[in-house]
Amino acid sequence: MRGRQRVSSREYMTAYDKDESSVRLLNGKPSWRKSLRHVLAASLCSFLFGYHLGVVNETLESISLDLGFSGNTMAEGLVVSICLGGAFVGSLFSGWIADGVGRKRAFQLCALPMITGAAMSATTKSLWGMLLGRLFVGTGMGLGPPVAALYVTEVSPPTVRGTFGSLTQIATCLGLMGALLVGLPAKEIVGWWRICFWISVIPAATLAFAMELCAESPHWLFKRGRRTEAEAEFEKLLGVIHVKPAITELSKSERGDEPDTVKLQELLYGRHSKVMFIGSTLFALQQLSGINAVFYFSSTIFKSFGVPSDLANTLVGICNLSGSVIAMILMDKLGRKVLLLWSFLGMAVSLGLQVIAASSFASGSAAMYLSAGGILMFVLTFSLGAGPVPSLLLSEILPGRIRAKAMAICMAVHWVMNFFVGLLFLRLLEQIGAQLLYTIFASFCMLAVIFVKKNVVETKGKSLQEIEIAHLPQELT
Repeated sequence: MRGRQRVSSREYMTAYDKDESSVRLLNGKPSWRKSLRHVLAASLCSFLFGYHLGVVNETLESISLDLGFSGNTMAEGLVVSICLGGAFVGSLFSGWIADGVGRKRAFQLCALPMITGAAMSATTKSLWGMLLGRLFVGTGMGLGPPVAALYVTEVSPPTVRGTFGSLTQIATCLGLMGALLVGLPAKEIVGWWRICFWISVIPAATLAFAMELCAESPHWLFKRGRRTEAEAEFEKLLGVIHVKPAITELSKSERGDEPDTVKLQELLYGRHSKVMFIGSTLFALQQLSGINAVFYFSSTIFKSFGVPSDLANTLVGICNLSGSVIAMILMDKLGRKVLLLWSFLGMAVSLGLQVIAASSFASGSAAMYLSAGGILMFVLTFSLGAGPVPSLLLSEILPGRIRAKAMAICMAVHWVMNFFVGLLFLRLLEQIGAQLLYTIFASFCMLAVIFVKKNVVETKGKSLQEIEIAHLPQELT
């Protein structure tokens, strides 16, 4: 525009860094202790997500006998997968809900269908009641993870944002393992599966209550023009001496009381399309690696080698949890990009072991050890980066104005890919064989390595405002 001088992003960032470094030098880094309890409360949402994914694993046989559809593989598949349909719907609307009512209320709205659906599943006398209950639960499962990623990103100090983001992945692992352990007596005790569903009501009700005591996202409050409330929440999260610099930094990229005019066309074809492409592609490649096929069908693969399903599930759970804990430790030391690169590369190598196990070069015990070891290594390397990083990274690189709605669309891509991989895995395994199928999965992992290398920018230790300015230099005038 005439009368306005364009400033390069390099000059802007230099001035920005000088200003921020002086503030940080004066006040020091905010303590992570104040925000930890808020992040832990939000992680209950991820625990529920994992629990409901795993709750039918050990209980499906008992459910099918009690409700009269034993032997009907289509009905059994629907009980397992219908929640994915609900999750797609929930994730699609999660951004509009989170922006409309706030992050805290969105968590409570996530807990409501989980409580209702679990109660319906626990008390049903028919297959249709079970399916309806699982559908309700699925909407909560879809709504929760995007909101959790948003909330954790927006309330965490930059120096520990990666570590706190990993807590949600650990909570998911604990939910999965908890569901498997709780479900073990289902084959021995008649009706125990109903108890398994009732148990999930406890963390869901705790989530709804805990959110009343937690801070609202200051970013959301500021964006709605509620600056005073945003300052009060920053004080809860960072401490009083960090409120002013936090607000000052937030105002560099956010504009209080801005109209909510984000349209779908702007996200898909406008100036944010590149960052949307990065986020959606990461989620797509995450699922096309075949990870959820391994989670869904690892028991079947292990059972073919004579390994009991409970032992198989335990081993997979331990690898998943161990990798997530390691990722939490390394996230803010090595960075997001490094973990993603090595994670996808490790997954490709693991799938290579599966290919060898399925070939004529390996037979008998050698094939068993290669296949079982490949599965466990695959889960471990996935949980080191490809599991926890995409949702955290996306919530960091998306500008605050579009963050919630863009997350919703990218997570919808995740659920669509998840559904089709789970639906087609066994059929493809039967039609083209394990060797070719695992080669395809490994190819997607290598494609992910190339994509991350070329497109992902490191975000560790940077404030959300620094990241936003780095990704949108064309707006600086």
